[in-house]
Amino acid sequence: MDQKATNDMAIETDGVGEEKHGRKPGDKKIQCVVVTPEKSLLDELVDFVALPLFDGELGVLPGRTPLIGRLGFGELRTTRGDLVTRYFVDGGFAQVRDDVVTILTQRAIPAQQLDPTATARELEGLESRRAVTEHDRAEREKAVARTRGMIRVARHKS
Repeated sequence: MDQKATNDMAIETDGVGEEKHGRKPGDKKIQCVVVTPEKSLLDELVDFVALPLFDGELGVLPGRTPLIGRLGFGELRTTRGDLVTRYFVDGGFAQVRDDVVTILTQRAIPAQQLDPTATARELEGLESRRAVTEHDRAEREKAVARTRGMIRVARHKS
């Protein structure tokens, strides 16, 4: 294939992306969408997204290979220029496809709305709570993990 044909193909491919996302040439962004049962919390273009998957953190840049992952309790972080925005997400699922990150979660709380002192008190209460059955222990461990995630996010407010 000659150089002109290769360049034409690149332009055509870029054109498809531009129409699909409404972006300008050279604009390398990710659309980040966060949806809870109550509302659509976030829908914006960002440079980078960090997701708290159940088995570790996943960083997403433009051009990421498509995937679907299960979210854990923890920090969702978006970066746009020098601005870092943080949210606590309460599990759920994430899909990465065509430079769009879609997050479906029970709850997403902006870091600014979290009170680390109150959350630490909540954690103390959970840890002191007695669990009698295996089910009670599992539920307590889940609540402790969720609350610890909230504390981590609250301590790293933007």
